[in-house]
Amino acid sequence: MTTSDAFLSRHERFRSVPSTNEIVRTWLTEGTPEVCLAVADEQTAGRGRSGRSWVAPSGAALLLSLGFRPAYAAPDRMWRLAAVVALAMADAAEEVVGLPMGLLKLKWPNDIVVEAKGAPAGVQKLAGLLGETDGAGTADVTAAVGIGLNADWPRDRFPAELADSMTSLRDVSRGRPFAADGLLEAFLVRLEPRVVGLRDGHFDVAGWHARQVTTGRTVRVDMPDGTSSIARAVGVDGASGALLVEDSGGERELLVGEVTHVRLDGVTP
Repeated sequence: MTTSDAFLSRHERFRSVPSTNEIVRTWLTEGTPEVCLAVADEQTAGRGRSGRSWVAPSGAALLLSLGFRPAYAAPDRMWRLAAVVALAMADAAEEVVGLPMGLLKLKWPNDIVVEAKGAPAGVQKLAGLLGETDGAGTADVTAAVGIGLNADWPRDRFPAELADSMTSLRDVSRGRPFAADGLLEAFLVRLEPRVVGLRDGHFDVAGWHARQVTTGRTVRVDMPDGTSSIARAVGVDGASGALLVEDSGGERELLVGEVTHVRLDGVTP
């Protein structure tokens, strides 16, 4: 299987760039149609949510951003773009390196993780996503979704301060060889039908629910004002993308833009 010729309007690969998200955002500003794709061997100013940095040695991670013009999605459904990117990447990674289906999990709202005994909060991070939207609610809305996935990165070369909390496809598969280009192609093959589904008003709610590692866990919720609270994550909302938590005040929704960080079991992962 391959992607259709019509799926990608533009696809470029770079040796080193500050940020692939900034590249596709520039392309969209210049009028490039969706879906455009920028891939880099290295990012010098990669970032995650809330301004956190994303750093990986050249060639050790799959670093890419996709540009969309999602006029077909309501403003409160834009989160589904990042969700389908995460689901497509999880599906592709499991198949390419021969992992059991469902081994890779989603930590709300935007990380791909693997459950690991002895790791902080019981999970290790494999990939992170960053979605950025411009012009939401207008006819000219654009969105960039970036993903950085630790791919061919040996454990003995992990940064010492992150060695317990991160992993890579090489590490998870116990050194099983795979081709980065093959992983990229497998990802795009799985992404295309999910994007077509969004255009038609469909989203894989069941698949998104099934991969959630946050559900059923005690979490610490950090708010923008510096306050924190402890609650139990009881699910996710397939319409709003909210994390559903329950505490002494009952059940409530947490939207992505309302929180700074959600930490599993009150421990920094």
